[in-house]
Amino acid sequence: MESMALWEKLLLGVLVVLVLLWFVPGIKTMFRERREASREEWMSVLIPLALVAAFVVLLIMLS
Repeated sequence: MESMALWEKLLLGVLVVLVLLWFVPGIKTMFRERREASREEWMSVLIPLALVAAFVVLLIMLS
């Protein structure tokens, strides 16, 4: 597989910067309006995330 040309790298960098600038207002609003989450709410996110990570590690080990 060939490496990317310089113009492709520059275009990709500009695209990344534009996407970040596009998301900044939403991220600022999210941090301003967030509320404190309870332990149960955190566990409802962390347990499925840990299960997915364990499944991916299992798939990597089996390949």
